[in-house]
Amino acid sequence: MEMLETEPTAVKRPVWNAGRTVGAKRALKPKQIWEIRFYLNQRRRLRDRALFDLAIDSKLRGCDLVQVKIGDLVSGGQIRTRAIVMQQKTGRPVQFELLPDARASLLAWLDRRGGTVDDYVFPSRVDRSNHLSTRQYARLVDEWVTGVGLMRSEYGTHSLRRTKASIIYRATGNLRAVQILLGHSKIENTVRYLGIDVEDALALAENTEI
Repeated sequence: MEMLETEPTAVKRPVWNAGRTVGAKRALKPKQIWEIRFYLNQRRRLRDRALFDLAIDSKLRGCDLVQVKIGDLVSGGQIRTRAIVMQQKTGRPVQFELLPDARASLLAWLDRRGGTVDDYVFPSRVDRSNHLSTRQYARLVDEWVTGVGLMRSEYGTHSLRRTKASIIYRATGNLRAVQILLGHSKIENTVRYLGIDVEDALALAENTEI
């Protein structure tokens, strides 16, 4: 049967993800964390080193990380060992630890940055009263990972959020603890976020003797 000239023809549209890597971004391995730290130290990127360390320890989403204020991290002129922020996505508070490396790099950055407890830790370079944008944060992460030879398409801001959570899960198998640390309301979200599958569950079971 011939197609009439008046019948609409199908328009072939380009696939939205053509040429892109889709799916969860990879978490960093401990060796890669130290490579990025060395890369930033060598270039004396004080702000970027503090931002990287805070991202790893806090496990915050990018939108929450860039809005952290000095008062969230500092008490009595010292960097807190534990801090708490309110998550934009869930409206729930999440607490996180700050280990010595992160405390040292944050203190060094804040000594240079100055400011008050009401100021953002990482201000925008365009408007100092505003915070670093999530887009700029993503660009920085791209720069860091490519700087140590990693593929930009495989890593992103969520890589930094997932890194410590993945290491903790692999070391302990304690999914509930990771759920709390990530601030997830449902444990199912944590399972999906970490990419846990049957092989992971069986490996944990095989390593547990009773």
